[in-house]
Amino acid sequence: MLLGLRTVIYAAPDLGRAKAWYSALLGIAPYFDEPFYVGFNVGGYELGLDPNAATAPGPGGAAAFWGVTNLESAIAHALAAGAVLVAPAQDVGGGIRVATIGDPAGNHIGLIENPNFRLAGDASGG
Repeated sequence: MLLGLRTVIYAAPDLGRAKAWYSALLGIAPYFDEPFYVGFNVGGYELGLDPNAATAPGPGGAAAFWGVTNLESAIAHALAAGAVLVAPAQDVGGGIRVATIGDPAGNHIGLIENPNFRLAGDASGG
C-alpha cells in the first residue's frame, strides 16, 4: 500500500554542483551529506541526489511532483536559480495546476499547486 511521497532521487553526476544548486533553490542545507548521496528534508519529504550513474534515475525516469502554494512564484524562483522551464503552468482540473522545470543536470522536477490536498495537520495546501 502506498503511503504517499517519501523520497525522490535525482541524478547528480556533479554532486557538489547539484548540492549547491539545490541548497540555493530550497534555502536549506542537506540533512544527509555523504560522497555517495545527499539528502534534503523538504517539508517532511526527502529530495535525494545520487552521483552514481548506475543507480541514479536517468532518461525516461518518473518525475515526482512537489507541492507548492503558489505555482507562478515557485516557477519564477526556480528559473531565477537557474532552472529551465520544461512544461509551463497548466490547469489540470479541480483547481489543480502543474508545471515542470529542469535542473542543471537535466532532471525534471514537477511542481503542483493542489488546494484539495492536505497533509495531516497542514492547513496550507499544495
